[in-house]
Amino acid sequence: MEHEKGFEQAYKEWQETTKKLMNRFPERKEAFKTSSSIDIERLYLPEQLDSTYMEKLGLPGQYPFTRGIQPTMYRARHWTMRQYAGFGSAEETNKRFRYLLDQGQTGLSVAFDLPTQIGYDSDHAMSRGEVGKVGVAIDSLEDMEALLKDIPLEKVSTSMTINAPAAVLLAMYIVVAEKQGVSPEKISGTIQNDILKEYIARGTYIFPPKPSMRLITDIFAYCAENVPRWNTISISGYHIREAGATAAQELAFTIANGKAYVEAALEAGLDIDQFAPRLAFFFNAHNEFFEEIAKFRAARRMWANIMKETYQAKNPKSWQLRFHTQTGGSTLTAQQPDNNVVRVTVQALSAILGGTQSLHTNSRDEALALPTEESARIALRTQQILANENGVADTVDPLAGSYYVESLTDELENEANLYLEKIKELGGAVSAVEQGYMQREIHHTAYETQKAIEKGEQIVVGMNAYQLDDEPKPELHRLDPELSANQVRKLGEVRSNRNQQRASAQLDELHKAAQASENLMPHIVECVRSYCTIGEICGVLREEFGEFTGI
Repeated sequence: MEHEKGFEQAYKEWQETTKKLMNRFPERKEAFKTSSSIDIERLYLPEQLDSTYMEKLGLPGQYPFTRGIQPTMYRARHWTMRQYAGFGSAEETNKRFRYLLDQGQTGLSVAFDLPTQIGYDSDHAMSRGEVGKVGVAIDSLEDMEALLKDIPLEKVSTSMTINAPAAVLLAMYIVVAEKQGVSPEKISGTIQNDILKEYIARGTYIFPPKPSMRLITDIFAYCAENVPRWNTISISGYHIREAGATAAQELAFTIANGKAYVEAALEAGLDIDQFAPRLAFFFNAHNEFFEEIAKFRAARRMWANIMKETYQAKNPKSWQLRFHTQTGGSTLTAQQPDNNVVRVTVQALSAILGGTQSLHTNSRDEALALPTEESARIALRTQQILANENGVADTVDPLAGSYYVESLTDELENEANLYLEKIKELGGAVSAVEQGYMQREIHHTAYETQKAIEKGEQIVVGMNAYQLDDEPKPELHRLDPELSANQVRKLGEVRSNRNQQRASAQLDELHKAAQASENLMPHIVECVRSYCTIGEICGVLREEFGEFTGI
């Protein structure tokens, strides 16, 4: 009691002294807030930590996983350094992959061009001007073979940022592995396969929500039986945040989408402990350092509670939220691009202190063009320095017990739960998407943020403050101007050289399966083996399912 009285008296005296000091040196703002409008107090005290330690934090590797999904985290091995890459042709991207692996990257992450993401072949009218621009062009199995040439698929895990045609790209990966002599049960990786966030934030959708959810649950079922080490979905908050969401919105909308996928799989008759351990997540690491760390910790706790209490999963692996992180692309500036190295370093550090399982660090020149080889190397070296030179990976959840971080973790969970209640009232995530609720919330936040930047209320160094009058122009990566023509030529050769009768027969079988209720994945795999193109396969499904035209 004497100790408590001593603290109370000391705190009272500190407050009085601080008020006097503030008369001479006022604080920079009347109110300090996080990106989610959570008030930041001047000082956080022990009262922020209550007696529910085991309920709210627990031990690393144990429910509710607030402190991490592994007991020793990075003391056993570092996170996977999975740099996102893809541009131009499959052959060019293969060279970049092998370069990054030689430089110490420990996992692949594939960016596809827009035609591939929308399920169009490179010679389609909609593909003009877009072939190979924001990722690699993949039209058929031949391209995927070139993309993965000389890469040992039994040793390297691969993440593919693909959504609407995810089943097709996964089928290509499976068949390439088979051609290398690697059976499906030995390959590992992730397909993003998160169509709900495409409707909400990104826009690379093809089919309406219901058939899209069918494709996703078909993948869940197929991989559970045939590709057990594959993460069948990466439920993505990243693009939600890139569209302008706050940390609380990113957290809430991602969890809401995750619940929708679980419910769709349960409705399709799958056992929760059969598919839930292969669910993965993908979050943004943005600028607000402590809020980002708290967001990752809150996400693990929320998902564990939902899976255990709401869905009654029994396997502890079903309760674990495993996630990949990418630093914030929307925070990068075209002005003074070297400043982006600093931004990315701080963002990456928040992901590591927040307990990520894998990480991509953006390159300094990505606000201007695709990364140069030098920029990609610096981005990878950023991770390697954080892993090896400063001790941040040497203890589990080092910020646990911080009065501020624990308070933020609770506040973000509370804010996210308010959004989840609203989404529940609207009938769940799919219904909320169809009604445009999440889209409107993000648009409002993005508008308010942009106004604050334009008014100078939110400082962006080098852009609206500390500008240079005469900025040097950096060297940028340039694509081969003949890329599109070469890709179209190769595609024509694939169609000429394949067994056309077999290809047509497999497309017919896919069409029949789409009209019925059977799993589509085995039919898509057979189409891929027959060198059917992504445009042909998606064309069959477009004919049967129709196209989504937006809200």
